[in-house]
Amino acid sequence: MHFTGQVYRHPMEGGTQLLEVTAGCSHNKCTFCTMYRKTPFSVSPVDHVEEDLQELKNQGKKITRIFLVNGEPFVLSTRRLVEIGELINKYFPEIETITCYTSIQNLKSKSLEDLKKLRALKFNELHIGVETAYDPALDQMQKGFTSEEAYENIKKLTEAGMEWDALLMMGVAGKGNRKANVKATADLINTFPPYMVSVMPTSVTKGSDLEVLRDAGAFVESSELEMLEEEKELLKLIEFEEGYFFGSHNYNLVPVSGLIKYKQKIIDHINQEISELEEDLLHGILPRAAI
Repeated sequence: MHFTGQVYRHPMEGGTQLLEVTAGCSHNKCTFCTMYRKTPFSVSPVDHVEEDLQELKNQGKKITRIFLVNGEPFVLSTRRLVEIGELINKYFPEIETITCYTSIQNLKSKSLEDLKKLRALKFNELHIGVETAYDPALDQMQKGFTSEEAYENIKKLTEAGMEWDALLMMGVAGKGNRKANVKATADLINTFPPYMVSVMPTSVTKGSDLEVLRDAGAFVESSELEMLEEEKELLKLIEFEEGYFFGSHNYNLVPVSGLIKYKQKIIDHINQEISELEEDLLHGILPRAAI
């Protein structure tokens, strides 16, 4: 199998077969991120993709779900993604889902008809790094899109019959902006309910542009308690019942996941954990290693 540099996938895709179609991240400018700083972006040759599919086929496994890596497979043209989708379907006619990470930025280049073509090939679930729908935070984090563009492109995605996982960051708007951030983000996911809401705290990792902003006073970190309160506020504002809430990333101080229809139980669990944690920890900032 061809794998280049760092390889990442959503924790919920731990049992999903990985297939490399790009290496690194095409954007690689998010203020908070250092994940792909050491891996230049490149596109996998189609013959490498087919070689990997043949290798998987030779293993004799039944594969119904494939996760494309790395950071931004949807930067590829629709033609290339269709070619990859057709190859996957050729080698694994039993395939049910082709999924990957993507961004609003790369959805902007895909028309509704493009997305429908991909949906027909089983591209039906996407993990989208929205992080927030609060424009000042989107700008500071250099996400490459606005909240208006998020609405436009997720609407297009849902019209094509695709589902999405909302990847969100608590504390991404900085200290003092929690209410505005969580309200803007809740409005987006309530408009286009995702099949999963994935949350994690914002961490200032060593070597990131966010570290520079923090040290210059342009970004003030939220405390652990403030980010947990933001997580609870988001849950309270969710108006839909279908779907899954994932809050068990390695970065989460209080790991908790469950069906959204049981969101009160998730909130109660967070409250219970808060009551048992030390005050110094809650009101401080937990150092987290770069991923």
